[in-house]
Formats: sequence, C-alpha cells, structure tokens
Amino acid sequence: MRGAFYQIIAVCCALLLGAFNPHFAIAETPLHVVALGDSLTAGLGLAAKDGFVPRLQAALAAQGAKVEIANAGVSGDTATDGLARLDWSVPEGTDAVIVELGANDMLRGIDPQVTREALDAILARLEQRHIAIMLCGMKAAPNLGVDYGRAFERIYPELAAKHGAVFYPFFLDGAAADRTLTQPDGMHPNAAGVAAIARRILPKVQELIARVRAQKQS
Repeated sequence: MRGAFYQIIAVCCALLLGAFNPHFAIAETPLHVVALGDSLTAGLGLAAKDGFVPRLQAALAAQGAKVEIANAGVSGDTATDGLARLDWSVPEGTDAVIVELGANDMLRGIDPQVTREALDAILARLEQRHIAIMLCGMKAAPNLGVDYGRAFERIYPELAAKHGAVFYPFFLDGAAADRTLTQPDGMHPNAAGVAAIARRILPKVQELIARVRAQKQS
C-alpha cells in the first residue's frame, strides 16, 4: 500500500508541475518536422536506415532532442512539383519544415526564375501557416555556365533572408564531388556520404528546433 501511495503522489506532482509550469510540459512534447525534398531527401538508392531522414533523426535523438521527422522526399521532384504537393505533404500539426528542392531544376536547366518563384511560394505558404522553415541551398553544375550558376545559387540566401528562414548554404556539403561518398551515378550520396551530410547539417537543424521551442514558450 505504501508503494502505491508514493506512486500516486509522484503522478500528482508531475501533473501539477505541468499545469503550473507550461514551459515544462512543452519541452517534453516531441516536435513534428517535415523534410520536403527530392531524391536527396527520399534516400534514393539507399537502405531505409541509411537515408537522410533516418540519419538525421538518429543524430538528433543522440543529442536528446525529441523530434519526429517525416520523409516527404519524392525522387525527381522540382521546386514546382514540391509546391504542387505542399499542402498534403505538410499536414496540420507540423512545427517545422526542412526544404531541400531545386537540384532537379538545375540538372534540367530550368530557368532559375521559375525555381525562385516556386520556392518563394512554398516559403510564403509555410510562413502564413506559422511553420518554422529551414532552407537548404544547392550549387549549380559548372557546365551550365557562370550566368546560370549565379542566378541559380543566389535564389537560396535571398529567399531565406526574405522569409526569415534558417539557412544552410549547400545541402550536399561534406559529400559532393567525393567519389568515395557518392553512389555510382556520382551525384547521390552513399550511406557514408549521407552520414557526412547529417553531421554537417545537424547544428543548423538544432538551430531550427531551438527556434520552434522558443516560439512555443513565448
């Protein structure tokens, strides 16, 4: 009986702590993040456990962060494709979105203005929904020319500044152009490459999470 009594007291104290200190209750609630992207997010060519989302989820868990990440990566998607499926890819209750789109636009030589307008619309709609945003940049292939490269690469920092998004300059940082970290196609990272990407991007994702926590506590 005495053990049961103490268990009841402990539960009551926990409930009271949550009631009188809402910040405590909020801190214990997992955040819901959506990774909206293309094959780099989807994990093309990799075992499920080796994709970007599972690797990032594991890295955050190792840091004690209570975050659930949904994989909304679709291979082959352009920024315009991502915009078209935005509403059902980012459900109600989403706290933050990591946007990784534009690589396929670049590979297909799509006019950077088209890419800019699609990404701008994505960020604007997320902003209207009061969802925190992290925008991942991409670099243009040198064979597309200097003018194309400049027009394409400037999209990301400019839109991140416009919408107040957390900005990560280059999603493939840590794996790009390293044949030991890419799959045979020379573009998609292999398991080791994804691990390197996840390590590099982790601090910025932690910044995104901190921003969401701060907003919830304000």
